[in-house]
Amino acid sequence: MYVLGLSCYYHDSCAVLLKDGVVVAAAQEERFNRDKYSPVFPIQAVNYCFQEAGITIYDVDEVAFYEKMFLKFERSMLSHILGYPFTLRNFIDTVPLWLKDRLAVPYYVEEELRFKKPLWFVKHHLSHASSSFFASPFPRAAFLTVDGVGEYACASWGVAEGSSITLRKELHYPHSLGLLYSIVTAYLGYRVFSGEGKVMALAELGEPTYLDQFRRIVDIRDDGSFSLNLDYFAFNRGDKMHNRRFEALFGPARQENAELDDRHRAIACSLQRITEEILLKMARHVHKQTGEEYLCLAGGVFLNVTANSRIRNETPFRDVFIQPSAGDAGAALGAAAYVSHTMLGVPRAAPLRSCALGGQYTTRQIEVVLRNKRTKYRTVDPAALVDEIADRLAAGKVVGWFQGRMEFGPRALGNRSILAHPGSPDVKERLNLVIKHREPYRPFAASVLREHVEDWFEGIGDSPFMLEVGRLRVDKQGRIPAVTHANQTSRIQTLTREENGIYYDLVAAFHARTGLPMVLNTSFNEDEPIVRTPAEALRCYEESGMDCLVMENLLIER
Repeated sequence: MYVLGLSCYYHDSCAVLLKDGVVVAAAQEERFNRDKYSPVFPIQAVNYCFQEAGITIYDVDEVAFYEKMFLKFERSMLSHILGYPFTLRNFIDTVPLWLKDRLAVPYYVEEELRFKKPLWFVKHHLSHASSSFFASPFPRAAFLTVDGVGEYACASWGVAEGSSITLRKELHYPHSLGLLYSIVTAYLGYRVFSGEGKVMALAELGEPTYLDQFRRIVDIRDDGSFSLNLDYFAFNRGDKMHNRRFEALFGPARQENAELDDRHRAIACSLQRITEEILLKMARHVHKQTGEEYLCLAGGVFLNVTANSRIRNETPFRDVFIQPSAGDAGAALGAAAYVSHTMLGVPRAAPLRSCALGGQYTTRQIEVVLRNKRTKYRTVDPAALVDEIADRLAAGKVVGWFQGRMEFGPRALGNRSILAHPGSPDVKERLNLVIKHREPYRPFAASVLREHVEDWFEGIGDSPFMLEVGRLRVDKQGRIPAVTHANQTSRIQTLTREENGIYYDLVAAFHARTGLPMVLNTSFNEDEPIVRTPAEALRCYEESGMDCLVMENLLIER
């Protein structure tokens, strides 16, 4: 049985295909149309999923959509009515989008895909919860979902067992932790969707001296529920979601690309600490109410790696699973999984252990691209390739690494990555300023051999999807400056030979040469979606300062 899951029309459009409950293929539309966080109907991602499975639309049994659009429309219209006349401009701007796309999902599915059966519409936070529980290794668990907003819900919790998911409680719009984080992100001069990670990194450079101000606008209760003081916000009232009272409390908003100062860093730090406080209270309350040993997390807020690590280390749960594509792209997976397992009774499959669910290119296909571009390359035996690239990394070279199937989700996990020496004192600045063109304070992640991670870091074990941080042990501080943030933490991906193949072998070879059981790993892109094709990888390599490019067993050098 094939079930197709879809998300679109807001951000992170995505298609996911399940066969008998097992993920066959998954990809975001942005990887195909090169529009970061693309909201459009994911027709190219759907076509990829069909090609990967070797099927057509006529083989698809069901199509699941990641939220209930009419319920979301109801909430949106009520919000505009209650805010009239201040919301009129926003109403005029958004209603055409609802009429053109968002309320016409069945029409677009039939028109674009020629699928004529009724669709399944799964509530947004139920899609998030399903995406995490059904991908987890747990037979029974509590779940917690937190994001911007779905239909009405901005957070939810409950219990899942076998093929059933039981929702216990929801927190409704406008009282949203995800929206609060995005509002402050925009206030600090960053773009929503891409800027939240920048704020999280900036937070560790400041002091939480604005906590009192945040407590005036966020009333936090013992169970983690909270309410926003709406006197400080301007929902649906224009381009900005904060108002003059907010700026009177926190100071003037930072303009994009303006210089950062201590006030900005302090506000970012205070926001991060409030976020962590709320999430910890939520998680502890869920444990108290359910008594469950295991916790599943999903929703865009759980891309916050610092908060994730605190939940793992500071709550009573025995283990925590975070869905690797925690945002709305992953909700497409959840909608398909809910329909498959809960509604149709398909038995649960093995847990999700790899995000390598995108397209792959053969050596022959890559050679065609290189020859058409008149690019010189060498074919290298895979064993010799590992040794040669490990030597280059040990010598301080920066390597483009293009192997196997593209990753699903926001993280490059060794298939579409840029790699470098984590112990090099100048590589972070070189990557940020010359290759990635990003803010100099932002840290890079480390891909670490699983058997060595606890020798180097505290507070972390298995982290295959790069969604948690570890604190560098005191005796190791100063040895890996390129992947160490200001607070002596690193974002960690743990590697095993079983799951990571040649990438694990490369890091092991680097370890043998340097004594460091890790490499610096950042996504293979500049200010664009992660590269998907050999042509995109070659273009990014040629326009950047990378020293060499590896695509499968083909080596391109300067």
